[in-house]
Amino acid sequence: MRTVAGVQAGAIEKVLRLEAPLAMTCAGRTDAGVHAWDQWVHVDLPATTTGDLAGLQRRLVKLLGPEVVVRSVDVAPEGWDARFSAVSRTYRYTVLTAPVPDPFRAGFVWWLPGDLDLRAMQLACDPLIGERDFSSFCRRQGDAELTRRVLAAGWEQCEPDVLRFEITANAFCQQMVRSVVGTLVEVGTGKRRAGEVLGIIRARDRGQAGPVAPPDGLILWEVRYP
Repeated sequence: MRTVAGVQAGAIEKVLRLEAPLAMTCAGRTDAGVHAWDQWVHVDLPATTTGDLAGLQRRLVKLLGPEVVVRSVDVAPEGWDARFSAVSRTYRYTVLTAPVPDPFRAGFVWWLPGDLDLRAMQLACDPLIGERDFSSFCRRQGDAELTRRVLAAGWEQCEPDVLRFEITANAFCQQMVRSVVGTLVEVGTGKRRAGEVLGIIRARDRGQAGPVAPPDGLILWEVRYP
């Protein structure tokens, strides 16, 4: 399967003429179809290959662009880890409510024609904030711990027919943001009440939450480090 990590690793191997497959660690893995604006990756390279990092960045852009863009390359501090050194991650999800789709936004929004109750969706965000067991919103993977600390969550109207959801947490579990969006959109359409979200969280049951929103509108927007 063609992936962002796969093509990026392949490009680095090609530029640096590495014989062994490259092991990469990223700040956060995303589902197929989800985008990333601020993704961080670290790789362990032989010291002899890190002399011209600016040249490496330029060659990677030529090989990978415009789908994948390497905006900068640098030597990481000792012990720095793209995944475990991160203190928070922010995702954005965009919904287009216009009566007709926008071909210039295709693949980057969830087209959902009709009115959504923005105030109700904003109220439904309150129970999400804090340290919670998000089992109701996550795809179960064995006995994985599904407790996460959400630092901020909210909706805003960016344009007359464009709503954006933004959520920041220390980490996210698989399909968590898309499941939260699917549930909050049901609040916006009147299928659920804002007050039901706390009960959904407490249930720790994926069947109690709404559907998984399409991947198109989701972007890993920012990763923060100390």
